[in-house]
Amino acid sequence: MYDVVIIGAGPAGASAALFTAKAGKKTLLIDSDQSMTKRAWVENHYGVMEITGPDLVEIGQKQAAKFGAELAQGKVQNVTKAGEGFQIVTESGSQYEGKHVILATGVLTDLAQHIGLQTKDGTEPRIKTVIDASPEGKTSVEGIWAAGTAAGVSVHTIITAGDGAKVAINVISELNGARYVDHDVMKKES
Repeated sequence: MYDVVIIGAGPAGASAALFTAKAGKKTLLIDSDQSMTKRAWVENHYGVMEITGPDLVEIGQKQAAKFGAELAQGKVQNVTKAGEGFQIVTESGSQYEGKHVILATGVLTDLAQHIGLQTKDGTEPRIKTVIDASPEGKTSVEGIWAAGTAAGVSVHTIITAGDGAKVAINVISELNGARYVDHDVMKKES
């Protein structure tokens, strides 16, 4: 069983996976290759002069994998409560189990609606529906979280990536039973 299964590997999902995997949580990142970031040209992302959306998505997924996140391709069809967590089933029939699930599905909220999560009207231009989530990322179902555009934050990659990290920190903190902080420092050369 995975500690965290993240559905959607765009900026929010890959950022969440980067944090959960780096914290030592067994992480699965499932991607359906439908990220709107794949069509983007990005010049307003802190720390990056300019980058294509596909390159940004690829780098994010590689960063998560560097720390041990597993990546699976597929479109998730259903998420159901199972034992101490959830069973996740893709359209191809692949099945996974996770203690926590993070939905980072961008503009796509059909899965959230299908599994019974509360949704609400979106406030961003052209975003009709979002998952009703608390500021921490909690949804109406305990153990299912939402991050990024799907959770109602701005569609800008820097903001969705930050929201994915924020939600991941909250999930890690809940798993650990104490507030989690991830700070690396430069090592002094001898």
